[in-house]
Amino acid sequence: MEYFAGLDVGVKETAICVVNSAGAVVLEASAETAADAIHQALEGYAGRLRCVGHEAGALSPWLHRGLQPA
Repeated sequence: MEYFAGLDVGVKETAICVVNSAGAVVLEASAETAADAIHQALEGYAGRLRCVGHEAGALSPWLHRGLQPA
């Protein structure tokens, strides 16, 4: 099954929501706004994540570059 993640980025904390291909929420969590912390929160879905989206903002370029290798 494929999963999709959305990130609501804040200065200190990022809200994370993962839904499956049927649109059902499978994870609602938060993590420190750091690429490694977000990667760790999504690790269980990494092999099946189809798309990860995050809001546009001042931290977006930095966070995007940090998450790309993961």
